[in-house]
Amino acid sequence: MTTLCHELPAWQQLKKHYQEQIQSLDLRQAFAQDTQRINQLSIQAPHVFADLSKNRWTQETEALLQQLATESSMTQKRDAMLSGERINNTENRSVMHWLLRMPADQGALAKSPVVRAWSPDMHQALRDVHESLDQMLALADQIRCNPEITDIVNIGIGGSHLGPEVVVNALEDWVDGDKRFHFVSNVDGHELGHVLRRIKPESTLFLIASKSFTTAETMLNARSARQWFLDNGGNEAPEADCSIDQHFVALTTNKNAAAGFGIQRTLGFWDWVGGRFSLWSAIGLPIAIAIGSEQFRAMLDGAHAMDAHFFEAPLAENLPVRLGLLDVWYRDFCGLSSRCIAPYSHGLRRLTAYLQQLEMESNGKSVTRDGHALNVPTAPVVWGEPGTNGQHAFFQMLHQGPDVIPVEFIALRDGGKYLGEHHQSLVINAIAQAQALMVGRDGDGAEKFCAGNRPSSFLLLQRLDPASLGALIALYEHRIFVSGAIWNINSFDQWGVELGKKLATQLHSHLERDDWAGVDPCTQGLMKRLAQAKH
Repeated sequence: MTTLCHELPAWQQLKKHYQEQIQSLDLRQAFAQDTQRINQLSIQAPHVFADLSKNRWTQETEALLQQLATESSMTQKRDAMLSGERINNTENRSVMHWLLRMPADQGALAKSPVVRAWSPDMHQALRDVHESLDQMLALADQIRCNPEITDIVNIGIGGSHLGPEVVVNALEDWVDGDKRFHFVSNVDGHELGHVLRRIKPESTLFLIASKSFTTAETMLNARSARQWFLDNGGNEAPEADCSIDQHFVALTTNKNAAAGFGIQRTLGFWDWVGGRFSLWSAIGLPIAIAIGSEQFRAMLDGAHAMDAHFFEAPLAENLPVRLGLLDVWYRDFCGLSSRCIAPYSHGLRRLTAYLQQLEMESNGKSVTRDGHALNVPTAPVVWGEPGTNGQHAFFQMLHQGPDVIPVEFIALRDGGKYLGEHHQSLVINAIAQAQALMVGRDGDGAEKFCAGNRPSSFLLLQRLDPASLGALIALYEHRIFVSGAIWNINSFDQWGVELGKKLATQLHSHLERDDWAGVDPCTQGLMKRLAQAKH
């Protein structure tokens, strides 16, 4: 019989602990009573410092959460991932995005007992990864150095879009100034249309990113791009001066489908690479073109450093573990249903959108890996905007609204090469907001009252460079794994996404046949109204 997470002894102890100690915890008093609280509840991980002291927990809370992790077999599940077991049980796949950034000599994990016990298949998989990586980076550098290509258009959706987009935006200081990058995902024709009107076929490279090369949204945009290319001087013949073969690259596992499209240049990857974890694979080609092979490898190195930290550091000194346990604590014991991400960095302006998919698609589940219904909440709603813009939008609600919402600040010590005098003001704003959430305000009238005692975490990077960004993204990947392991859910499938896509395909068929048998009356009404709008 399967024991559900809320049936574990530590879960019951945590409920009692919350009611007796944490429900009435005042962070202001906690700091007054313990001036070392920031040191006890902070941690330096590879490339990322985390101040977790302004959260509604104590060292006792953490100890109980670590006990919960032990009772949930979290470390065993983590080791199973590292050994290549097929932990994505609903799709019968291994989960090995971490392998994509492991050095050929296994790097910091070479002495790991789990890695030393690898099967020959795992060693071969690592060799395959590096062969593919070398191929991808060689192509990236070739394109990067080609002055005739001025525009790169990446057509994908989900992880094939958000991952490359967030990284290219974040690392814009390393981007080749002679090239413009465009990311198209929405099937709304305005998105692709606005890109196409600004480019020329002879100076554009299209990257079609689809694992299956059948993703409906991606292929609709890809076919439209192909037709535009042919209508504006492009040619299907491979030997032509401006051919599809020269101006399209497929990032896919389905080479035959790509060839049928007219694309011979194909970079593949493996079924154990999930879409939202794929930016480290061939899906990262636009990143490699943008920043070059050396910096792409630096990004992989930063991620690998965080991987080694996650797989080997003790629970009490493990940042992804501590953050994942904090997420469970807030969601299931404190009753907090959302988390605000506030990156105080223009480069990280798309990070929240990326994290929304990464966390909510991974852990937005209500059944266990064994198919048992969970009666506890799982993934929170992840939302936010970069600071200081957010301060003049939703921070009012964070300070004075009725809901307590944990805020996750992300800041840089070194602001980069532009207008450095702005940076100190930016980071001071972030620190001040975290302080304001905690201390509140009283005595200036009811309309100005801020309750305070509102929790936040503060993640600090030295700078926004490839290595630090790689470590930050890997941190979030592993954090999500931890909370998913506690809930005993499969964080690596997305059947809810598949349902909507399946029904959309069926509705297209119903519309073509004008046959609405079996379709509910409301959907029929909307579809018929849509059909009327065409006439």
